[in-house]
Amino acid sequence: MITTEQNSHYDHLESMPIAEILTNINKEDQLVALAIQQKITAIQKFVEAVVPNMKNGGRLFYIGAGTSGRMGILDASECPPTYGVPPDLVIGIIAGGDVAIKSAVENAEDDFTKGKHDLENYFPSEIDSIVGIAASGTTPYVIGAIEYANELGMQTACITCNEQTPLAKISKFPIEVVVGPEFVTGSTRMKAGSAQKMVLNMISTTLMIQLGRVKGNKMVDMQLTNNKLVDRAIKMVQQQLGVDQNIAKGLLTEFGSVRSAVEGYMMQ
Repeated sequence: MITTEQNSHYDHLESMPIAEILTNINKEDQLVALAIQQKITAIQKFVEAVVPNMKNGGRLFYIGAGTSGRMGILDASECPPTYGVPPDLVIGIIAGGDVAIKSAVENAEDDFTKGKHDLENYFPSEIDSIVGIAASGTTPYVIGAIEYANELGMQTACITCNEQTPLAKISKFPIEVVVGPEFVTGSTRMKAGSAQKMVLNMISTTLMIQLGRVKGNKMVDMQLTNNKLVDRAIKMVQQQLGVDQNIAKGLLTEFGSVRSAVEGYMMQ
């Protein structure tokens, strides 16, 4: 039996006091970061392969079903506001389409050809890269997409929570984060989902740094879409240039981003 389907180490959950349930879930969650630590080299190899392609105009795709697909959608959707990149630079694809983000779509993950067809809609090429996300490592929808990506010469990776899976075997850069049985047997939205999100965070953040979207430790290209982000940006400009709040605010209004505001001021 694959690890993600093995029986929980805990039983009679319905009889557990609330404090014990919470403590045990937290105990299991602490295993996630340790499991990822063992796979940093695997993650590194994928990122190193992707950076040159993205600098040359390539895109990064995430593809998955259910919780795995939602993790990809989440990470992809956060790249434009956080780093000011175009919305088509990091793209999340989920089995069943947009409706599956909120609701389960029956049998969507079992369609081997649909993964390929959904990826085809974006006219991918050899300079693009893709991460297949599937806790089980057996999802037909994801396997079909990765096989197609391989045919195109794309850089292909996967994030699974089992070892020696069909998905890992066809991925050029398998990332197998084995976090063990879930607290509720088979509920891979828990540790497996957390592991997937953490690895995706690592991949996208490192890529954005390598693409020059971070200066020092600041998100200098972030979109100023709410008052909190505007206030943060004002402070960043103040710190960078040593100007007062009103000047910093005026620069942001004129130039639109922290990076542009700083560069514009320096050129005056």
